[in-house]
Amino acid sequence: MTMDLLSSLSLSTPELILAVGAMVLLMVGAYSRGNSSTAVTGLAVAILALAAVWILVAQAHGTAFAGAYVQDDFSVFMKVLTLAGSAFTLIMYVGFAKVERFDNFEYPVLVMLSTLGMMVMISANSLLALYLGFELQSLALYVVAAINRESARSSEAGLKYFVLGALGTGMMLYGISLTYGYTGSIDFAKVAAAVTGERQLGALFGLIFILAGLTFKISAVPFHMWTPDVYEGAPTPITAFFAVSPKVATMALILRVTMDAFAPAASEWQQIIVFISIASMVLGSFAAIGQRNFKRMMAYSSIGHMGFCLVGLAADSEAGIRGVVIYMLIYVAMTLGTFAFIIAMRRKEGQVERIDDLAGCASTNPWMATILTILLFSLAGIPPLAGFWAKWYVFLAAINSGLYALAVIGVLTSVVAAFYYLRIIKIMWFDETAGGFLPMAGELRFVFGLSGAFVLFYVLIGGPISTYAEAAARSFF
Repeated sequence: MTMDLLSSLSLSTPELILAVGAMVLLMVGAYSRGNSSTAVTGLAVAILALAAVWILVAQAHGTAFAGAYVQDDFSVFMKVLTLAGSAFTLIMYVGFAKVERFDNFEYPVLVMLSTLGMMVMISANSLLALYLGFELQSLALYVVAAINRESARSSEAGLKYFVLGALGTGMMLYGISLTYGYTGSIDFAKVAAAVTGERQLGALFGLIFILAGLTFKISAVPFHMWTPDVYEGAPTPITAFFAVSPKVATMALILRVTMDAFAPAASEWQQIIVFISIASMVLGSFAAIGQRNFKRMMAYSSIGHMGFCLVGLAADSEAGIRGVVIYMLIYVAMTLGTFAFIIAMRRKEGQVERIDDLAGCASTNPWMATILTILLFSLAGIPPLAGFWAKWYVFLAAINSGLYALAVIGVLTSVVAAFYYLRIIKIMWFDETAGGFLPMAGELRFVFGLSGAFVLFYVLIGGPISTYAEAAARSFF
């Protein structure tokens, strides 16, 4: 028994690093004299990096805690991506806090606790581990959304996210209870074995409710309603965090639930995923056209991108899962760079967020305009940038699985979505200048430049990434 516990603790060392690190940093922040936000944030980034290095270098594969926790190539890839997303958003937060005088040492601690929940989600191999990870992630996110207590918009965003999030969590918990009631187990392997029998129909009702709760977190239609308001109301670095790490972890959990626990019922859940994918692609593409606030536009853009990503899952193949993994990596890179730019949209009178404020940016801030143009072309899926390859892999997987209509709808909605990305490029390069922005903080410049370089040169490094993604996808087959 003691050996099993030690083995389990050894396998979950990265989670322990985050948990202990968050507790220590909470004490450091609480008992430090003066402003400790920058120091705590820097230490938080170091702890996130340490956890990622541990996963890559020293992490063994296997199951822990009586099979409730699994570590494989898929969880390694998605955990490192989640940790990287959280670390880069904290780096961006340092650049934001300097100019906005927004110093909350609690924020990096909450990000670490939320990331801990995400890591549990990614390794979940039972319905209980799924719920524990999901709730630990969500509770920290509710606080983070409303952390700027002096802003009515931020408080409103936090309240909306909490109320709708509680609804999503309740639906998921009801689905878990239904699944347990019909299958007699919370373990994914035993659920999969039971789903093949006469109890399949009842368990499928459970799956529908579980997917409702999970798709809420990736803001897929029809559970997207919180996204534009929370994206607009929350402070921009926090919006960037919402747009990146939680979506990676939740997408990983959706893959775990469908490909492991409900693998025998693939023909049934495929129909649900196809509907959610099409609805998200269509709404994300058309609703963003009328947006004049950059953050709201990015909210609808993210809804559309989650729809594109789910095309790979709908294919129900190794190539499709590889496509989802690659898509999430590229989506994180593009989103981080774009939000670094939005944080840097600052004039002497304060922060600006309207798309029209970008007018003439190419003449006042040429290098910023050039990198943002690259990122927007990539978001639109223009070859040979990274965004093109993200869509290429998922659409190709859908075609190979015979989902021709889904692939065609995906391509058509990509064309529609290209309009609002190209409109921003046109405003930056061809409209009369509305005034330049203040110099970009060094931390933001680092994330912005790295993101632009990754998107631009992805074609040169895509081979090794595809190999790692293929190994991750093979974990399910």
